[in-house]
Amino acid sequence: MRLKSRTFHLGNFFADQLTVNAFQAIIQTIPEVTNWPELSQFFDHMGRNKNPDWELPLKVSTALGGNPEAVIPGAAALACLQLSIILVDDMLDNDTRGVHIRLGHGLTANFAFAMQSAAFRLVDYTPASDAQRSALTRSLAQMALETARGQHLDVQNLSGEENYWRVVEAKSTPFYGACYQIGAILGGGDEELIERFYQLGKLTGEIIQLDDDLTDAFQKPANADWYEGRNNLLVLYASTADHPQRDAFLALLPQIGDAAALEAAQKILISSGAVSYCAYQLIVRYRAAKQMLEKMNLVNPQPVASILDTFAESLVKFLKLSGLEVNATILGEG
Repeated sequence: MRLKSRTFHLGNFFADQLTVNAFQAIIQTIPEVTNWPELSQFFDHMGRNKNPDWELPLKVSTALGGNPEAVIPGAAALACLQLSIILVDDMLDNDTRGVHIRLGHGLTANFAFAMQSAAFRLVDYTPASDAQRSALTRSLAQMALETARGQHLDVQNLSGEENYWRVVEAKSTPFYGACYQIGAILGGGDEELIERFYQLGKLTGEIIQLDDDLTDAFQKPANADWYEGRNNLLVLYASTADHPQRDAFLALLPQIGDAAALEAAQKILISSGAVSYCAYQLIVRYRAAKQMLEKMNLVNPQPVASILDTFAESLVKFLKLSGLEVNATILGEG
């Protein structure tokens, strides 16, 4: 359950309008960043490949008829907070790919604190009313605090499906709720619409987590989820649900670093119903999100609808590769 693992593609809706430099440029204008060369270089390196998450507030603003360029400072603030979360998350997970391996824990922790602080400095750079900037500050602070609680739960190695969903709600969804909420705030939405977008964002966060679980479970070599077990719904299902191949699956887990064992375990994910169960959970949330979006009666819902449709398309393609099919009726579109 890591924000750093998102690999979904949101299309090129803003490809001609925005580049990585749009986010980097606004952050590099902060005096404290400019006057700290090591931090400036660090962000330059971390932000080199634009994360599609950073465009979500712009899509929401566009759906409301707002100017996406006016949302860039708020989106950049989210980018800073996300980078801060990633740095801490890598250290908590003892991730061998983390920046702390190269820089050490002390410097990495300080950079994480600096990125978090930079996020709130960017509020001053946002072309918005005092009320909007105040709401932006609250949203950023709430997201950071809720995600910290989620990380606290995650490091406790809680087991079982009930705890899986607790961690998803606490750690995986607040960031996406804030992405949508900030887009609605800076896009001129009223309080009711802002709250609806927040809930839609949290639901989208759950969809993203489930899509992530499907992808991670079938990576080769074995993704870290296999070794943690609790963090992937498919692996959790195959390990704990009552199915004929559970003992065989559990016997394969200690050998999961072996290619043959991984392939055998992945086949059990399909035959045991783990893939179907995760797909079902994703479809339920996809349908609920589509219905929620329709009830908003937006002038231009397409930018947000396209986000949800991306995951529907990803699910259909994935299940076809697994020998399963999902039709439009199941997705709630028939």
